[in-house]
Amino acid sequence: MKRTVQQGFTLIELMIVVAIIGILAAVALPAYQTYTVKAKLSEVTLAASSCRTTISEVYQTGTSAPTANGWGCEASTSTSKYVASVATDVNGAVSVKVSNDPSLPSAITGDILTLVPADSAGANVKPPVGSVQIFKWVCGATSGTILPLTDAPLSKYLPGSCRG
Repeated sequence: MKRTVQQGFTLIELMIVVAIIGILAAVALPAYQTYTVKAKLSEVTLAASSCRTTISEVYQTGTSAPTANGWGCEASTSTSKYVASVATDVNGAVSVKVSNDPSLPSAITGDILTLVPADSAGANVKPPVGSVQIFKWVCGATSGTILPLTDAPLSKYLPGSCRG
């Protein structure tokens, strides 16, 4: 009696391959969705860039600090698809409001990311200005105090420079 040699894959082997691909897809899709939201929110942190430059220059060369929303870099209307507004306070903290775009998770729409200027010791920089160097910008601060944004829904979508 002559035995035939198996040619091709059996049904069980194909089912195992399909199951493995399904498991990999189940793991990859949530990570990809988080990645796409992070990419969209990079606009929010970039919206503060012009304000950070302006405020740093005023602190180093100016004689007096402007009033709230008087630094010359604010935007009261939408500046991009994911940024609703950009505002500043008298100390130079920049607040960027996330727009209500439907492609963003509802937990973060309308949230405000605040960047606070800090010195080399990490303390908030406050007027008077002139010969003051801003060493870093602290992300996620609120009300002029340096607080990590760890428990807010927005924190998991921020870039590494803001998550500390």
